[in-house]
Amino acid sequence: MRIHLLLVLLLFCLPVSAQKIVDTIDLGRGPAVVYADRTWEYIEDINFDGVLNERLYDEVVADTMIKFFQSWDHEVCYTSNLENNPSNLKDTVWLCLEGDRQDNFAMPCEGRITSSFGWRKGRNHNGTDIDLDTGDTVRAAWGGKIRYAKFNESGFGNLVIIRHYNGLETFYAHLSEHLVVPNQVVVAGEPIGLGGNTGHSYGSHLHFEVRFFDIPMDPEKVIDFANRSVFDENLLVTSSLFRPGVSSSSSVTSSSAGGKYYRIRSGDTLGAIASRNRTTVSKLCQLNGIRPTTILQVGRNLRVR
Repeated sequence: MRIHLLLVLLLFCLPVSAQKIVDTIDLGRGPAVVYADRTWEYIEDINFDGVLNERLYDEVVADTMIKFFQSWDHEVCYTSNLENNPSNLKDTVWLCLEGDRQDNFAMPCEGRITSSFGWRKGRNHNGTDIDLDTGDTVRAAWGGKIRYAKFNESGFGNLVIIRHYNGLETFYAHLSEHLVVPNQVVVAGEPIGLGGNTGHSYGSHLHFEVRFFDIPMDPEKVIDFANRSVFDENLLVTSSLFRPGVSSSSSVTSSSAGGKYYRIRSGDTLGAIASRNRTTVSKLCQLNGIRPTTILQVGRNLRVR
């Protein structure tokens, strides 16, 4: 009876554009809804906003001076809407890497480092490459929730992204197989994939990234790979921890290259913005790494050229 009541409430509360719910089931962890296309989703995940660390959210996102932003999206790698700039971090942000809700750090895989973070072949290499054999187990570095688990066309190949309780996200690229799905909760050391050579890769290895609100940092400044541990359970995040002058995936470089941006206002839609700026919804989605159904955040900048 309780599950059927939840189904009735959901049918009235979900947006009209949402998939049609045809049934509810109890999967042990909690009730889930079944959609018309035979996919399913836990009820607790339907309206999840991606916030796993309320303190950090209040300190970094709600602060009007920093203005960092990060959504929860299973379809795109970078969810910051091209806004986050490390130069806005005027003060130190404290992250707890062990204890509290997260488990102690676990090595993502065995193997030696074959390529480090830094400038490589004319562009920045945003992570650390770790040698492995195809089929080797790849594990979650910390506890958290799976945000992305699919094949990535931009070069990562089979990619898993985990958002952690400590405020970081980690990327695990070039996998041969996924062992997790979006919204799945994992603990440190839990298998999340098998190593491989997919995407833009020349030989089996794990490309491992550590990001703070989409901004890449050097994993070897955080993790002592030789001793299989973090350098310190307290990570002090300052602008110096990141590449000088670079924010998330492409925000600063796009701006310096002459990109045109539109600040989203209340009532705006992608169609109206596209029409006003003589472009298309498809182009806006391509420029910003979003989907036509992405909810627009008032006050955020949207690239239109």
